[in-house]
Amino acid sequence: MRTFVAGLIGGIVLFLWGAIAHVVLPIGEMGMKVASNQDAAMTALHASADKGAGIYMIPGMDPEMWRDAEAMNAFTTKYKDAPSAFVVWDPTPNPNLQTMGPALFKQFIIDVVIALIAAWVLALAPVSFGKRVLMGGALGVMSWLTTSVPYWNWYRFPMDFTVGALLDSGLGLLIASVPIAWWLGRGR
Repeated sequence: MRTFVAGLIGGIVLFLWGAIAHVVLPIGEMGMKVASNQDAAMTALHASADKGAGIYMIPGMDPEMWRDAEAMNAFTTKYKDAPSAFVVWDPTPNPNLQTMGPALFKQFIIDVVIALIAAWVLALAPVSFGKRVLMGGALGVMSWLTTSVPYWNWYRFPMDFTVGALLDSGLGLLIASVPIAWWLGRGR
């Protein structure tokens, strides 16, 4: 029960940190840009994202063609000096533009689950308050290293977006680890 309560408290703190990072501070928007001609971009995406919702790499090549050396060579030659895009495409309307309530609720649940896992890991370590907080921060950095840094490396996500993700998840879990470690260390 002690671990559950610690995780719940940590989840609330993590959720509040996310609100501060995305609403008050510019962390949530780091590296994001707004296209200057959105109507043209939407028209082009409607015409070219013909396989439905998903992630589109532009330029991209059908994975079935990757083993064809001639096709691969032609692709790399054609696009070696071209810009690239990583597009998350969903042709259906974005419900978050109408109301953010359901997305905020899901984010709260996600944050509580993250904090419950962190509390469980921190409860396993018979260490001091400070070391538990540092361990929680390390979990946040580890989550950043396993997702955001590979996206920067392979998909060329902007460095400022990648740093923003570290501040969001790494710093967020470090902050949430303070009440988790405090609750876990309380006298029985």
